[in-house]
Amino acid sequence: MRRNKAPAPENHERWLVSYADFITLLFAFFVVMFASSQADKNKAKQVSESVKEALEHGTFSNAISVVLGRGKHENSKPPVNAERTNQSENQPPPAAPPKPHPADLTKSMDTLQQGLALELKSGKVHLQLDARGLVISLREAAFFASGDDVVAPASVPILAKIAAVIFPLPNPLRLEGHTDSLPIHNSRFRSNWELSTARAIAMLELLRVRFQMMPERMAVAGYAENFPADTNDTEEGRAHNRRVDVVVLSAEGVKSEPQPGAAPPAPAPAAVPGK
Repeated sequence: MRRNKAPAPENHERWLVSYADFITLLFAFFVVMFASSQADKNKAKQVSESVKEALEHGTFSNAISVVLGRGKHENSKPPVNAERTNQSENQPPPAAPPKPHPADLTKSMDTLQQGLALELKSGKVHLQLDARGLVISLREAAFFASGDDVVAPASVPILAKIAAVIFPLPNPLRLEGHTDSLPIHNSRFRSNWELSTARAIAMLELLRVRFQMMPERMAVAGYAENFPADTNDTEEGRAHNRRVDVVVLSAEGVKSEPQPGAAPPAPAPAAVPGK
């Protein structure tokens, strides 16, 4: 009589197979992650070395592009001639274009005489053409309060007519302040020097801000009472002397002006005692 085989005992450790597979996959995952991190470190090291080399030898763009895998087509280009590059770097910069020649001011004088006919008749403005250029005298009574350097708002339309004529000109401008011979000493100005200079600066700022005159073509000067246009013995003469002259320099007048970039004159040799 055949005896039935006893059933095999149940294996309670079958989970170890799945666990071993899981451990194997997990190990493979960490190996991949480790390898990727090492590759990134190597690439970062290459980038760092390339940047260092580029900063030292001037090959930044090409070196960093190769490391990052860009610009591979640029590798086929012929190398830059370093000697030629150095020669181009050592060459002086191109000379600035010459300044435009000062314009003839006769036509501007005629235009201003027509546009300022009323102001000229009332004595608010005076025009004169001399060797220095076109002198536009702005009398104090129409443009400033007594002892003050603030340009009167009512005078702005007059200045707009003047600016429209002189703005297109290439000629430099000088703003020259003048006073009469009566001394001034108030809470703001200690002397006529300060008042005349402050008024010239105020007129320059108005032309620059309100009428967009280029600052590099303007300069200021304060003469106080030292260059009167009329006598200081009468009130009418003193009124003529209190003014700001807008001088549009002619070609002859420009010659006396300092030129940008001009070297200062060499100092005279010191005298040697006994010679």
